[in-house]
Amino acid sequence: MSRIGKLPITIPEGVTVNVDKNNVVTVKGPKGELSQEVKGGIEVKIEDNEITLVRPSETKEQRSMHGLYRSLVNNMVEGVSKGYKIELELVGVGYRADANGQLLELSIGFSHNVYFQLPDEVKVTAKTEKRSNPFVTLESCDKQLIGQVAAKIRSLRKPEPYKGKGIKFVGEVIRRKAGKSAASV
Repeated sequence: MSRIGKLPITIPEGVTVNVDKNNVVTVKGPKGELSQEVKGGIEVKIEDNEITLVRPSETKEQRSMHGLYRSLVNNMVEGVSKGYKIELELVGVGYRADANGQLLELSIGFSHNVYFQLPDEVKVTAKTEKRSNPFVTLESCDKQLIGQVAAKIRSLRKPEPYKGKGIKFVGEVIRRKAGKSAASV
C-alpha cells in the first residue's frame, strides 16, 4: 500500500477545494488558483477539512498513481496557501541580473546579454549588492512551473567545477576539481 497516498491532506484556512464530475481538482487560495485532473480511477474525497485519495484496486498502475496524485494535490494546496520561492546565485566576475516586469536580463559572460521571458504566473526580482554575487528570486504558487523555470535559467550557464562560475541554486554545493598541477622537473 502506498504510504504517501494514504496520508490525508489538511485544508488550511482561506483555501477552498472543489472536485467536479470530470475528476478535476480545483484549489483556490490567497496566492492563486490551480487545477489538476486526477486520472487512473483514483477518487478524491473531501471530508471534515481533509482531502483523501482512494484507489479502487491494487494494480501496479493504480498504486503508483495514488501516491503521485496525492503529492500533486498536496503541492497545489501548499502553493496557494504559502507559495514557493527559489533563489538563484550568479557566481562570476561581471555577472549581472536585471528584472523588468516579466523579462529577466542576464549578463553571464557571453558577448551579448541573455534575455529570458518568464511566464505570468512567476514573479521575479533581481538583487545586486556591492561586493557580493547577484541573486535572482522566483516566486509562484505552482511548484512544477517554478522548478522548470529555475532549471531553465540555471541551464543558461551551469556552474563549472574548476572555479565554480555560473548560475547555481542558493545552498547548492558544487563539486570542485583540482586544476593543473605544476610540472616537476
